[in-house]
Amino acid sequence: MTTSAPATALNAARRSADLDALADGTATVDVLVIGGGVTGAGVALDAASRGLRTVLVESRDLAFGTSRWSSKLVHGGLRYLASGRIGVAHESAVERHVLMTRTAPHLIRALPQLVPLLPAVGRGQSALVRVGFLAGDALRVSARTPGALLPRARRVGAARAAELVPAVRTDGLRGGLLAHDGQLVDDARLVTAIARTAAEHGARVLTRVRADRVTGDRARLTDTLTGETLEITARAVVNATGVWADEVDSSIRLRPSRGTHLVFDAALLGHPRAALTVPVPGSTSRFVFALPQQLGRVVLGLTDEEAPGPVPDEPEPSEAEIRFLLDTVNTALSTALTREDVRGAFAGLRPLIDAGGGDTADLSRRHAVLESPSGVITVVGGKLTTYRRMAQDALDTAVRARGLTAGPCRTTDLPLVGAPGHPATAGAGGCSASLLARYGAEGAAVAAAARLPRSAELVAEGLDITRAEIEFAVTHEGALDASDVLDRRTRIGLVPADADRARPAVTEILAALGH
Repeated sequence: MTTSAPATALNAARRSADLDALADGTATVDVLVIGGGVTGAGVALDAASRGLRTVLVESRDLAFGTSRWSSKLVHGGLRYLASGRIGVAHESAVERHVLMTRTAPHLIRALPQLVPLLPAVGRGQSALVRVGFLAGDALRVSARTPGALLPRARRVGAARAAELVPAVRTDGLRGGLLAHDGQLVDDARLVTAIARTAAEHGARVLTRVRADRVTGDRARLTDTLTGETLEITARAVVNATGVWADEVDSSIRLRPSRGTHLVFDAALLGHPRAALTVPVPGSTSRFVFALPQQLGRVVLGLTDEEAPGPVPDEPEPSEAEIRFLLDTVNTALSTALTREDVRGAFAGLRPLIDAGGGDTADLSRRHAVLESPSGVITVVGGKLTTYRRMAQDALDTAVRARGLTAGPCRTTDLPLVGAPGHPATAGAGGCSASLLARYGAEGAAVAAAARLPRSAELVAEGLDITRAEIEFAVTHEGALDASDVLDRRTRIGLVPADADRARPAVTEILAALGH
């Protein structure tokens, strides 16, 4: 990392310097955060922005686990309202408001969600959906989110429904119910932005560093790239490892559930402008969503299946889940999607707290902050939308329990890098629409930071990602290898065939940068 690199830049040079500082024993640490998903990054940002000396360690890469496998919805908690979880629903709506209006408006768009009124959706079910959407409006109003940002729910005619989702079945279509929610351009990009903003405030953000022998005030850290180890002492240790939380703190009992998504070419659904929302037969609160995404894709999800046993690095969808998603969405399509149409598939595990019997779909999505007998503070449960509140609750607990001297929480009004109002973010003038969508006001800086030749070229034909973005992922976003770039800094890897086409350019750029 050169002296001209901004304070938000994460890269191999900064990682080495931070590890050296910790190894020589001169760095005093107030808070050690274990886990580099959205919650861990959120805790690191909260701690660093309160003036606490903070270290975040992640054994793999930022957003390696559940945080990159979401539906990319920043939702207002309507599903939780339908099941009577009013507090969780309101919290979701409030945190959606914070993200969309102050901290990350550059990464989130208002997404129309269309429930087509087909013969399979009876009058009674239609009325229930309508009541639910109106309740969602009430949540939006309670969170003070303006209707100009998230328009109120309404009914639309058949022609408008088909305009929004051209692939919708028109035989018997009597219109649709339309609501709006928030959608991230990319969940992994949100995690990276949070981590970089934490680094800007002084946090040491270290990927490929494993923590073990963890107690409430110390841990052994291992650089998995070199095998070197060091002991670190901290006044507070926060476990934010999600579905791996019980590996750090054996007193935690989790009951993970798996949510599966399928990836399709958007052209198969006529390049929809709204999320096709199909009620799951026999349920009053569950839907299957066909969600338009970047790079000309549509993602279809999601399931809620028990996932017992050891936690894999990358969960695999089951064939039963794939059939369920296809069968459900095809009830609303004029031309059925087939198994052969699937371009990619992914699954994520929800870190649900084990509350005994019942289906995982019925377990609470409320988060919990727990202190183990060894003094480790664990934050678990919850969901992506409420990561900021989870982080605040965990840090508040650490401050109280360990007597830390810290300022007040600032994260409700702290813009992430790329957001309007971020002090280090220049204007976005002159950058492409795709750069603006993925990087916000930092889009122009991505192109300006490129030093390698042919920076404006695409990494592969038909993929709207430039070589400059690959370089930026390495020099500013902490990517260390091709998987970091393909699977997390960009989402090219969601379609394996696309990853194969882009890999030669990515490998070439990494080599030119000394990786």
